[in-house]
Amino acid sequence: MFELLSFSGAVRTAGSVLLALVILLAMITVHEFGHYLAGKIFRFKINEFAVGFGPALFKHKKKDGEFFSLRCIPLGGYCAFEGEDCEAPHPAAFNNKKPWQRIVVLFAGAFMNYLFALILLIVSFFACGQLLLYPVIEPSSEPVYNEYSLQTGDVVIACEGKDIYLTSDLMGALEGKRQGDVVTFTVSREGSGARRVLDIKVMLRADADFDGLTDTGALWAALGAERVYAEDGSFTYRVYTVSYRGFGFFETFGRACNYSVRIGGTIFKVLGQLLTGDLGLSAFGGPVSTVKLTSQVASRSLQQFLEISAFIGVNLAVFNLLPIPALDGSKIVFTAIEWVRGKPINRRVEAIIHAVGFVLLLAFAVLVDVMQLF
Repeated sequence: MFELLSFSGAVRTAGSVLLALVILLAMITVHEFGHYLAGKIFRFKINEFAVGFGPALFKHKKKDGEFFSLRCIPLGGYCAFEGEDCEAPHPAAFNNKKPWQRIVVLFAGAFMNYLFALILLIVSFFACGQLLLYPVIEPSSEPVYNEYSLQTGDVVIACEGKDIYLTSDLMGALEGKRQGDVVTFTVSREGSGARRVLDIKVMLRADADFDGLTDTGALWAALGAERVYAEDGSFTYRVYTVSYRGFGFFETFGRACNYSVRIGGTIFKVLGQLLTGDLGLSAFGGPVSTVKLTSQVASRSLQQFLEISAFIGVNLAVFNLLPIPALDGSKIVFTAIEWVRGKPINRRVEAIIHAVGFVLLLAFAVLVDVMQLF
């Protein structure tokens, strides 16, 4: 019986990991297809469009000499342009095209990621609703806190007039407020067999001072969420998410669009807190951590699958546009400099910069994954 349960658990785990790999491969393929589509529009010479890395499992040559391949390592892919990293005599080679056309092609990968993520969010919001916060509230020994309090079952829609999409939105709305301050919440509350949207006043039970975006404990303490204690004395807060469908057609569409923008904004907040020291490297995750988290979330429900896919898509779009060597953002910067100067920076120097950047990115990814073990 124990062996049967272990085998069943192993199958579920393998299925979840496979699902995560499918999501990552799909997002990377969509990204590369953005480059490919823009390249075809501007008649760039493309040597190969590959799904995956490593040895080819399948390879097909088109009449124009362009290859399509399916490769054995499902953790990437590429769109290989003629002369992308060097000078090439072919007039349709990448570096022989106009700078503004190259910028469009480089930008198109991130744009396609974002567009695909937005479509997933729109489908998720219409089909399943929006995931919103649902805290379980702990009664206070001081009656005034119970009078001005969230109630268990309240679905948080807005705080201080700001729509809530992510926990970080709620933290941003409350940042700097003190114990005893009264803030306005918009909630959906069950009553008389139906839900009503209400504006309520909530008195904070603790200071809303957050030590980075990961300090959610201070948030739930301020709102009075119930604590659940473990045998070792540690505790967590009882806060859940609930699928909420109480918005009209246009508001649902608008919230899906707004949510995609909020996800992108969170990346800049995280990077900013990394630079200021408010967040450590342990708050980040590399490829292994990403696959692990994605497999856990994506296997829970269709809604979670769609949202984590969209989250990865937006993150991939924003991250690729950062001016970091080896990423599209850095290549856009080099191309823009060439456009302004009228001549490129030495191609060999640029190639070395991107190669060094690629190695450093790989090292960073390995480092943050290793730090998750400690």
